[in-house]
Amino acid sequence: TYVGLLTSLYAGTPSLYSSKYSSLNDIVKKLEQWRKSAGNILYINGTSETLRDGVVVNLENVKGVPDHVPKHLKPLNNEQLGYYLAGLIDGDGHFSKAQQLVITFSSPDAFLAYYLKEKLGYGNVRKVKDKNAYLLIVSNKKGMLNVINLINGKLRTEHRFNQVVNNVLSHTKYADKNSNFTIDLSKNLDNYWLAGFSDADASFQIKIIKRTTRNKPEIRLNFQIGGTPQKSDLLLNMIKEYLGGNIGYRKSQDTYYYGSTNFGSAKKVIEYFDQYHLQSRKHISYLRWRKVYRLIQDKEHLTDKGLSKILKIKFLINRHGAAENTTT
Repeated sequence: TYVGLLTSLYAGTPSLYSSKYSSLNDIVKKLEQWRKSAGNILYINGTSETLRDGVVVNLENVKGVPDHVPKHLKPLNNEQLGYYLAGLIDGDGHFSKAQQLVITFSSPDAFLAYYLKEKLGYGNVRKVKDKNAYLLIVSNKKGMLNVINLINGKLRTEHRFNQVVNNVLSHTKYADKNSNFTIDLSKNLDNYWLAGFSDADASFQIKIIKRTTRNKPEIRLNFQIGGTPQKSDLLLNMIKEYLGGNIGYRKSQDTYYYGSTNFGSAKKVIEYFDQYHLQSRKHISYLRWRKVYRLIQDKEHLTDKGLSKILKIKFLINRHGAAENTTT
């Protein structure tokens, strides 16, 4: 993995931003020095195009994303809500042996827990003691049946599907409900499932890399979905088939993960999330990530001003992500 250039510099609170602005300018100047060195080349992997002043930059598939950002929308009906909820549960939910659905949210996303409680008409939202996390808990029988009806035929992970069947529907409490509960085995991702799954498990990354073997930086946009042993490589491969990109494996954790890795995949990511909107605060990070794609598309990254914009956006995404990842 690559370490983000600003992660260590800007791991503090928002109040530190102004005090470190000079450091940000220093980094911009250094990047510009890299760009001007060794033949004025700024690398972004893939095919390249010669621009003014001899700068060569990869513009492989960096095209076709409009300036206009669609107005943010919530799922419009039960079908859309069901796919979103199924994705969220596949990522961060759990059906317990006490016949409860429990979904975990970071503190900044507590509003989403309350929104889903309202849409479901059942459930309780609780703050986790000594942790920056909230839980949405559905235990009422009517509420559980409402959830099951919404996600029926939409869950994709076998682990979550088995929890519904073994921990809920097989219990005597639900013996009167002869539910034909099914799992989604299709490859169709033209729905809200991936939005829910991404709100649970994905991140938007901007990487500015200087390799020891070359004096030129690389700018990369990566949409990454983390894996656990329960999220099989087959599921991530389905996402790869849909968006492009690659599957990685962490031997130390015995987990797989998906990464978009190139601009062709990034464009597909944007096309998806412009249509099926994230509902957590991750949507803000997505819009910033999308902005960097636009800057590269318009070749603004070749200027000091453009590099400065990208670094500031990278800092904001890192800070935003740090707030999202404080549930433990």
